[in-house]
Amino acid sequence: MKRKALYKVDAPVDAITRFDGEFDFLSNFYPHDMVIDGVTYPTVEHAFQALKTDDEGERNRVRESKSPYLAKRAGRQITMRDSWNDERFDVMERILRVKFAAPELAAKLRATGDRPLIEGNTWRDTTWGCVKDKDGDWRGQNRLGTALMEIREWLKATLPKV
Repeated sequence: MKRKALYKVDAPVDAITRFDGEFDFLSNFYPHDMVIDGVTYPTVEHAFQALKTDDEGERNRVRESKSPYLAKRAGRQITMRDSWNDERFDVMERILRVKFAAPELAAKLRATGDRPLIEGNTWRDTTWGCVKDKDGDWRGQNRLGTALMEIREWLKATLPKV
């Protein structure tokens, strides 16, 4: 099995490396209803996991999961659409743009200023986030953190100053 390369991610002292507590709104598990393709999802995680499949029944089962954790688990048991691996990053960005279109969440994201956003985790997700290596450096692709920073820049450029 080929191992994927883990990139070192620069994490200055002011980096936000946990999407909990004060920064829980950055998490895909944060409760915030959003409408994607005319369907309401309670969290980004529910929407992301549901959109992995084209089967309407499976989508509904994921969407109706009682928690984002259960939606994530359900998403591992669905029939994945053929194009998923090619589309998953675009789908995540689309869902995040819907989430952060909400004025209160847009304001919170903008309030993080220029601080790096690193989805630091202990569950070894090095695609969407990063993990600390033995030297204490963050390693991973940080696709979620990067998407959030891109959306933050887009919000700064398109919304009036607050």
